[in-house]
Amino acid sequence: MRQSCRGKVDILFAYLTRRFSMMLLIIFGASYIAYNLQAISSDPLAGLAESTEENAEYLKTSLIRSLNLDVPPPLRYFIWFRGVLAGLWGQFDLGQTRTGISVIEAIELAIPVTFRLVIAATILAIVLGITIGMVTAIRQYSRFDYVMTFISFLLFSLPIFWVAVLLKEYMAIGFNDFLAKPEIPLGFLISFSLVAGFIMAGIMAGNRRRFWMVFIGVSLGFGALLQYLSVTSWFIDPGIGIIGVGVFAFAFAALVTHVSTGLDNRPSLITALASATIVTASYFPLQGLLNDEANFLTVLAVFALTIGLSAMVGFFVANVDRRVNIRTGIITALLATLPIVLDRFMREFNSYMNSDAVYQRPVPTLGQSNDLLTEEQQSNFWINGLDDIMHLILPTVALTLISFAGYVRFSRGSLLEVMNMDYIRTARAKGLNERTVIVRHGLRNAMLPLTTILVNDFAGVIGGAIITESVFAWKGMGSLFNQAINSYDQNLFMGVFIIGATLTVMANLASDLLYGVVDPRIRLRK
Repeated sequence: MRQSCRGKVDILFAYLTRRFSMMLLIIFGASYIAYNLQAISSDPLAGLAESTEENAEYLKTSLIRSLNLDVPPPLRYFIWFRGVLAGLWGQFDLGQTRTGISVIEAIELAIPVTFRLVIAATILAIVLGITIGMVTAIRQYSRFDYVMTFISFLLFSLPIFWVAVLLKEYMAIGFNDFLAKPEIPLGFLISFSLVAGFIMAGIMAGNRRRFWMVFIGVSLGFGALLQYLSVTSWFIDPGIGIIGVGVFAFAFAALVTHVSTGLDNRPSLITALASATIVTASYFPLQGLLNDEANFLTVLAVFALTIGLSAMVGFFVANVDRRVNIRTGIITALLATLPIVLDRFMREFNSYMNSDAVYQRPVPTLGQSNDLLTEEQQSNFWINGLDDIMHLILPTVALTLISFAGYVRFSRGSLLEVMNMDYIRTARAKGLNERTVIVRHGLRNAMLPLTTILVNDFAGVIGGAIITESVFAWKGMGSLFNQAINSYDQNLFMGVFIIGATLTVMANLASDLLYGVVDPRIRLRK
């Protein structure tokens, strides 16, 4: 046994050594080509060539010496690369920008902004896209498949800058104007309710009679809900409350149980319902923790408390399949606790909207934060967090809509290919129920081609979203890269490039290692 483990470690070490050697060679070659192409295609002295200033020659000479422009680009690269190699002994240096700021400092300021902008959109697009894509594959040629195929193709064909402009016009400017008199017009209420009913009826499987029943029921229910929100002025003083938290909690319990084990699995269903009950009953006691002095660690403690109690319930409900029960309880508690935290943010919306810094225009169209908030407001976790959320809404929706369409189409095609394999037909012939065939056999193998895309997309997050950051005036890695190109800033350009290249090759390594986790048949070799 010990020799077997040692042999696996030796194989893994040999594999990682070989891959890291290849990665270093790829990074070196890619950065060398990029450096020379950027150096040849740009001219930092162009702005001084026609200058009539008396000190033009002095500025030109100074720029040549500071940027080593008297050295040919192929040799100049090694002067720059010397700072990269210095990182081996703790003196990593990427040079200075044209404005005299350290490239490393500029990147350190841009990376958190980019993560905050893109990470939420990436996660939402992956979760929603893969989930809907898998469902459309399972229900191929159904009404739901046709509806989602049309929506995904429509979104996939839209340019991001056009979507961003429409969002600024209707989700920001239009919604801010609506808040001045938050009454939903009758025409909008009817049309929105009919669209919601049509989408939900398309999602639900069944005959034509069931389609029309769902359509009428959802349309009437959604219309009544919108009318209630309009009459109670919910949009300017929003909240979920214990009733809303309970509805969400038990809905999540039913959904998680249905997807993971099926509603006929009594222990899992009891675990999920007990978790929903625990979260709902914790609504008022948790308000003492979620006070004005709360912080991020407090929110984590709230999640840890509800998840821990739900995991204990899953452990004691049944002696068989405890792992499945615990997993069901944890996922249910995680999803059900989110509305409690969201409700706490909502209760600060009215004071945030009526503050002098916001002046009843809560959805911003530009920037990543409101600099006019007072020190007291910035120190308040809920108001400061609400400000971050409001600035994130438009770019997150824009990026999610565009990325979501690609994940839907790719995951649908991947699962359809897997479901036509011989081993799927064999699993069905053995008498396994359809949920087991799809979840344990189909989805696991369909995730193999998706693994590479998912990991590389997360690595691409650090590269930023140039167009989105430009439209919404965010100062992240995308705008930094755009600035480097426009200002002929060689060091800044290479700083952003080397980080992106490193993360890309690391993502490919991570995806190869994940293949062995997703599919145990894949093994590493020396």
